Amino acid sequence: MHKEKHITSSEMIRDIVIGMSDGLTVPFALAAGLSGAVNSSGIILTAGLAEIVAGSIAMGLGGFLAGRTDADHYYAELRREYEEVERVPEQEKIEVKEIFAGFGLSDQLQQAIADEMSLDKDKWVSFMMNYELGLQKPDPDRASKSALTIGASYIVGGIIPLSPYIFIADSQIALYYSSVFTLICLFVFGYFKSKLTGQPPITGAFKVVIIGALAAGAAFVIAKLISG
Repeated sequence: MHKEKHITSSEMIRDIVIGMSDGLTVPFALAAGLSGAVNSSGIILTAGLAEIVAGSIAMGLGGFLAGRTDADHYYAELRREYEEVERVPEQEKIEVKEIFAGFGLSDQLQQAIADEMSLDKDKWVSFMMNYELGLQKPDPDRASKSALTIGASYIVGGIIPLSPYIFIADSQIALYYSSVFTLICLFVFGYFKSKLTGQPPITGAFKVVIIGALAAGAAFVIAKLISG
């Protein structure tokens, strides 16, 4: 028997990708930049941890607001669809027919489906929300879950580039280890992210690595130039 494989938790995966990608890149760039200006791992670690806390809160809040906005948009459109099936039912039937016309159904079958669907307003509205507007009913806990997932992913990603500074007092040496650890993690992260999204895994992995390396390199060079 044929079994189809689909990703069913795409929203959670998207949140992990958002949090982890920024968590790996931003603290890494910050630590690299500070390493170009100061030689104390303690200062860099303190600044990095403060950035992780602030960044995870900001990213989590952004995820929460995005989730609330999606839910508010869905329910606003839901109310509008109920009003339209009550106020202009014939126009809504035409829209149903237009949808099925796109599937190549005959005029007679389109009309029969539209008439049958109009007998149940809840299913009619649900169909229009899905196929006319492309909107799915949101998870009522989506905003909170998104905030927690993005925030936690940001923290996990951010700890990786900072971990060498915990054990190595010399920031220059710590930066070398941080670069190796972070670039390896960026490669692994980019590989699996690309694989999950159907992109070429190796190409996607190198793209993520290059972006992270460029951000850290630019921060390091600018800090060196400013500090003389």
